[in-house]
Amino acid sequence: MVTVAWTPLKSQTDIDQLLNAFGGFHDGCIREAHIWTEHYVLPDLRMSCTGDLDTRVRLLVQRQFKAPSAIELLFEQVITLHLHPSPENYDSIILSAAMLHEDNTFYWADSVDWSPASSRRDEFTWIAAKKVSWRDASDWMGPDLHYGARDSTYEV
Repeated sequence: MVTVAWTPLKSQTDIDQLLNAFGGFHDGCIREAHIWTEHYVLPDLRMSCTGDLDTRVRLLVQRQFKAPSAIELLFEQVITLHLHPSPENYDSIILSAAMLHEDNTFYWADSVDWSPASSRRDEFTWIAAKKVSWRDASDWMGPDLHYGARDSTYEV
């Protein structure tokens, strides 16, 4: 179980240190994602909706290197989550990820060729958020799911 504290990213320098520590996400893959908001429906069917930018995303990324072998990224106040799965007969290996801080927004994308201004930006998986933190999740390697277990109706 991951018990390491979250390390917030505050600047491009912090991002560059993470990219260096995690090898630019080279030979990595997104293993899991978990998305949630502060919106919910009560048992009496009343809905609670905040007016805040309240979407959060946890992303588990594993890679073929040690120290660390896996990290979790926590995106808070998410502005955009764009998921672009690999097509059939293609792998989902991240060769090198893009991560940057521009105009008070943090960006992460599964390709170093990505940029927020690119006309091709939606050809990649990317997240834009107001806050980002990360932590070592190296003990979460392998096929086990950590954000939700498979149930008996799910076929692998």
